[in-house]
Amino acid sequence: MSLTVHKVRNAIRAAAGRFEREFEASFTKEELQAICEALEVDVDESRRSSTTQMRRLIRAQVGVAESPEAADDSTFRKADLQAISDAVGASSES
Repeated sequence: MSLTVHKVRNAIRAAAGRFEREFEASFTKEELQAICEALEVDVDESRRSSTTQMRRLIRAQVGVAESPEAADDSTFRKADLQAISDAVGASSES
């Protein structure tokens, strides 16, 4: 059976040291920062990276995009989430 987007997101949250959510929800800015840390993405703390910038950096880091400049800045789709899940070593099999 195929995993839901919600389960994949929660597995990524857990792998990044964040709490799982009971209800479907996109990643918060703090969760995106935790994912960046888990992926060892260099986020410029002094500039307070925006959520769109962090999504671009994450997509480039996990190989969904060739570079942050070429990456989409919209919310993550299921294929993006699966690539992120693999990169952070998340277990979403429950």
